[in-house]
Amino acid sequence: MNSLSKVQCVILAGGLGTRISEETTVKPKPMIELGGKPILWHILKTYSHYGVEDFIVCCGYKGYLIKEYFANYFLHNSDVTFDLSNNNQIEIHRQTREKWKVTLVDTGHHTLTGGRLSRIKQFLRDGPFFMTYGDGVGDIDVRGLFNRHLEHGKPATVTAVQPPGRFGALKIDNEYVTEFLEKVDYADSWINGGFFVLSPEVLDLIDGDFISFEDTVLPILANQGDLCAFKHYGFWRPMDTMRDKVLLDSLCAEGKAPWEVWL
Repeated sequence: MNSLSKVQCVILAGGLGTRISEETTVKPKPMIELGGKPILWHILKTYSHYGVEDFIVCCGYKGYLIKEYFANYFLHNSDVTFDLSNNNQIEIHRQTREKWKVTLVDTGHHTLTGGRLSRIKQFLRDGPFFMTYGDGVGDIDVRGLFNRHLEHGKPATVTAVQPPGRFGALKIDNEYVTEFLEKVDYADSWINGGFFVLSPEVLDLIDGDFISFEDTVLPILANQGDLCAFKHYGFWRPMDTMRDKVLLDSLCAEGKAPWEVWL
């Protein structure tokens, strides 16, 4: 498949974000801003750069703020004059348009990651789709990831990244994930980078709201030999803590954000 314009992208955006509570007491984690834009916007721009325009966002905690952001997206990204003396007439001076179609689905306040995927099943078309989290950025080769998924023909592909050493690791044998390891700290480890391509049959492994995609679905796929790795050697960073947020925000401010592939 040469074009990604018909491929959907599911974004998990419903978690509580307790490790960055300085920000998430007033907004959901995907709405935390980097360079004046929500990290969710940065993720959509990354996929859009490769032609992906159809997004399904799994909302939960404070999801109404995500809905309000997109409901007012035009105003957020335009220069306008409100003429209050003339029935509040609006004059648009500058406008930014996106080709995006964004479906926002309330997937529950306490639903786990697998359960959130299961809840949006009705909005998915046939064929493989992208899935990612609403709190991580990277200069991921989205097209390369999708092509890798088509090449191996397995139900799932995970982007494997080499991280700062505070994460659990993936054991990879001949490009297939064979095991999830306990948290380790060594230079040659690979971890789940959170950018996936999934075929619809993966959702058959999810039964109910309280199924974790990471703790239940991924190990099953790995044990069955159905999870392929797409190794990413470039930039990747999650926004788990305020330290992460400050780092990513500073990269935006300095014009050195590697994930801004659309610039």
